[in-house]
Amino acid sequence: MKSLVCLLGMIFISVSVVAMDTKITIVGKNIMIKEVFEQIEAQSKFTIAYNQTKFNAEQIVDRQIKSGTVENILNRVLKNSGAIYTVKGSHIIIKAKESPKRSSAKPTQTIRGVVADEASGQPMPYATVILLNTEPTIGVTTDSLGRFKFESIPIGRYDIEVSSLGYESNITKEVLLISAKESFREIRLKEQVLQLDEVVVRPSINKEKPLNNMALAGGRMLSVEEANRFAGGFDDPARLASSFAGVAGNFATNSLSIHGNSPQFIQWKLEGVEIPNPTHFADMTGIGGGLFSGLSSQVLGNSDFYNSAYPAEYSNSLSGVFDMSLRNGNNQKHEHTLRVSLLGVDLASEGPISKKHGSSYIINYRNSNTTFVTNDEMGLKYQDLSFKFNFPTRRAGTFSIWGLGLIDKNNVGATEDITEWESFSDREAVKTDLMRAATGLGHKLFVGRDAYIKSSLAATIVENKQDVRMTEDLETFHQVVDINNKDWSLVFNSYLNKKFSARHTNRTGISVTGLFYDLDFKLSPTSVPITPMEQIVKGGNHSSMISIFSNSLIDITDRLSTNIGLTASLFTLNNKWSVEPRVSFKYKVAPHHTLAVAYGLHSRREKLDYYYVKTPKTGDKLVNKDLDLAKSHHFTLSYSWGITDNIHLRVEPYFQYLYDVPVELGTPFSIINHDTYYLDKALVNEGVGRNYGVDITLERYMNKGYYWLLTGSIFDSKYKGGDGVWRNTRWNRNYIANALIGKEWACGKQKKNVFSANIRFSYQGGDYYTPIDIKASEEQHDIVLDEANMLSQQFSPILSSDITIGYKINRKKASHEFSLQALNIGFKTGQHGYYYNEKTLAIEKIDLMGFLPNISYKIQF
Repeated sequence: MKSLVCLLGMIFISVSVVAMDTKITIVGKNIMIKEVFEQIEAQSKFTIAYNQTKFNAEQIVDRQIKSGTVENILNRVLKNSGAIYTVKGSHIIIKAKESPKRSSAKPTQTIRGVVADEASGQPMPYATVILLNTEPTIGVTTDSLGRFKFESIPIGRYDIEVSSLGYESNITKEVLLISAKESFREIRLKEQVLQLDEVVVRPSINKEKPLNNMALAGGRMLSVEEANRFAGGFDDPARLASSFAGVAGNFATNSLSIHGNSPQFIQWKLEGVEIPNPTHFADMTGIGGGLFSGLSSQVLGNSDFYNSAYPAEYSNSLSGVFDMSLRNGNNQKHEHTLRVSLLGVDLASEGPISKKHGSSYIINYRNSNTTFVTNDEMGLKYQDLSFKFNFPTRRAGTFSIWGLGLIDKNNVGATEDITEWESFSDREAVKTDLMRAATGLGHKLFVGRDAYIKSSLAATIVENKQDVRMTEDLETFHQVVDINNKDWSLVFNSYLNKKFSARHTNRTGISVTGLFYDLDFKLSPTSVPITPMEQIVKGGNHSSMISIFSNSLIDITDRLSTNIGLTASLFTLNNKWSVEPRVSFKYKVAPHHTLAVAYGLHSRREKLDYYYVKTPKTGDKLVNKDLDLAKSHHFTLSYSWGITDNIHLRVEPYFQYLYDVPVELGTPFSIINHDTYYLDKALVNEGVGRNYGVDITLERYMNKGYYWLLTGSIFDSKYKGGDGVWRNTRWNRNYIANALIGKEWACGKQKKNVFSANIRFSYQGGDYYTPIDIKASEEQHDIVLDEANMLSQQFSPILSSDITIGYKINRKKASHEFSLQALNIGFKTGQHGYYYNEKTLAIEKIDLMGFLPNISYKIQF
C-alpha cells in the first residue's frame, strides 16, 4: 500500500513537472500580468487564481517576454511584482509576499487622473497608464470615463507614461506626491495620423508644449509646481515667467516686458475670459505690473504663456498672452492648507460637494501686510479671494462657477517733522483704494463623439480711487491728484471645437465684451509750486469689443502640421476694426528634432481713459476719441531638439513690426514707452516700432532630484515717435541671461522628508531713461526731464540672484513645510532715480536697491 502511494505521488509530481514545462507563446506588447495569465490558461491545462484585493494583476509586464515554459514565464512575470505562486495539481495560486510591518513606514498617497483625446477632449477608456520610477513598475488601465487611479503610492516624485492603440504615447514629468494631498492629472493624447504597427513611437516628454494644442510655436506651458519651486517665482506666475527666454522682469514689480514691448501690451485671461491685470496695486508703479499676483498657487492650475504669433483665438494683445485657469477641487476627499508668512496669512480648502455626482469646490483667501518685510511706513495692505465650483452632469455637460477678487489699500501721511523734508514727496499725504474682481459661469458640453462647445459668461470690475494732497505747514492740505476710475465689463464668449478626423481639428468662436465706465481724472500741472487741479480725463459711457475667430489644425503628413486661422475685431466706441490672419507650420525633421515657423497679425485697443483725454487747449473736446487699433506683425522661427529624455534645447529667432501706434505729433512720445497710470496727451496713430532677436532655452527637467534651466536672449527694440526719429524703447535691454538650478534631497526616517534648495542668477542690460534738464530743474525747483533727448541713456546692467529653500515634513495625515524665499539677495537693481533736494537746492541721485525676503510655514491636512 505504501509503495502504491509513493508511485502515485511520483506520477503526480512528474505530471506537474511536465505541465510546468509546457511551452507557451506570449503575444502583445506592454500587456498586463492578467493578460499573461489568460494566455497561459488558453495554451495549457492550468487555471490561475488570485485575490484581486491583495494582488494587482493590472500591473504592466516590464520585461519583453515572447515564449518559454509556464514556469519560466511565471518566474519572469512575477519577479518584481511583490507576489509568489504555488502549484496544486492543475491550479496555480498567486499570493502576495509577506513582509514584516514597520510602524515608521513611508507615508503613501493617491494619484488620480483622466486621459482624454487631445483634439476632441473626449475621455479615453482602456488607455494604459504606467507609473514610472517604481519598483516594480505599476500599471493600470483607464475606465469607461477615461479615469485612472494609483492607490497607496509612497510619497515622492513620479513620471506617468500613458499609451493607447493608435495614439502617440505621452510622459508627464515631475509629478510631486505628498502625504497630505492627492495628486490629480489631466493627460491628453494625440491621435496618430498613420497607423503603422511596425513603428515604435517614443513617448513625448516635452513639458514645454502649451496646453492649447492649437499652438504650434510661440508658447510654453507654465506649471504651478514650478512657480512654487523656482527661485524668483515667489509663488507668482508672472515673476516665474521672467525666467523664460525673451522676457524681462523687474524687482520692484511683477511687470513683464516681452521682446522689448511695453508690459501693458500683454493680455491676461482667466478661465477663457480676458480680465484686468490680476495683480495687487496693479498699474500704480508702472503700467502692466503690480506688487504680487492676486492668484494664489493653491488654486491656480497649469497655464499657457505666449510671447509671439499666438493662435487666432487670442485677440486684443500686441506682445503676449497669459492664459490661466483655476484647477478643480478634489471631488473625493477634503483637503485644507494654512500658510503663515511675513507677507500674511493664506487659507485654502477643497473637497467634494457630492461624491456621487463628482462635483467639487476649491476656495482660497489671503490677507497680507508688507510692513514686516519692507520695514517702512508705506502702509501697503491687500487681500484677495479666489474660488471655483465644478458641477459635472450626466447629460447637460459640466458647469463651473469661478471668481477672483482683490482689495488694496495704501494710506501714507506727510512726514510729521518739517525739518526732515527734502523733497515734495515728504509733504504728500496719499490715500489709494483699489478693487478688482472677476466672476463667471463656465459650461462645457460634448456634442457627439468628436466635438464640444465651451462657453463663458463673466463680469469684471475695476475701481481705482487715489487722493493726493500736499502741504507746506502740516495744517493746510491742497489736493493735487483726484482720480476716480470705475470700469465694468460683461463678457460672453463661446467656441465650438470639432475633430473632423485624425488629421483635422477646427475651433471657431466669438467673444463679445460690453464695456461700461465712469472716468474722472483731475491733476495739478505742478506741485512746486502747488497749482489748481485740471480735468484731464472725463467720460461716462458704454461701448463694446467684438471678436470672432476660426482656426484649423491640420496634420498634412505624419511629420508636417499646420494651423491656419483668422480673427476679426471691432471696437464700437469709434467703429475701428481689424482682420488678422494667423498661420503656423511645424515639421518633425527627425525623431528628436522639430522646426516650426509662425506668422500673425495682432491688434489692441488702448486703455479706456486714453480715449477720454481732454487738454487745456481743446476744452471739452475728446482729443483721442478716434484712435485706431495699434497693430503688429509677428514672425517666429523655432527649432527644438530633445537631446535626451530629460534635456531639451529650443532656439527661436523672431521679428516684430508694430504700426498704427499712438504717438504725440512733434514729440518723441509713443505709447510704447508710456509707464504711468494716467495720460494727458493728444495722440495720433502714426508711430511704428520694430523688435528682433533670438531666444535660447536649454532645460534639464527634474530627474533624480535635480533640474536646471538656462535661458538667454539677444535683441534690439526701437521705435519712432511723433517726431519721426528712431530711438531705443524704454525696455530695450539688448541682452538677458538667466540660470536656475535646484536640488531635492530625501531625508529623515524612511526618507519621508524633503529638503530643497533653488537659486537663480540673472544678468541683463538696464532700461533706457530720459536725462534731466539741469537748468530747468534748478529754475523750477523740481525734476524736469530733457524731452528732446528722450530715452537716450541706459541704466547700468542688472546682476541679481534669488533663492528658495524649503524643508517638507511628511506625516501620515498632514505635511508641514518651512521655506525661505528671497528676491534680489545682491541688493542691486542696476537702476537709479533723481529727486530735487529742497534743503540743498540740488538734484540728487538715488540708487534703487531692494531685498525682499519671505519666511513661511505651511501645513496641509
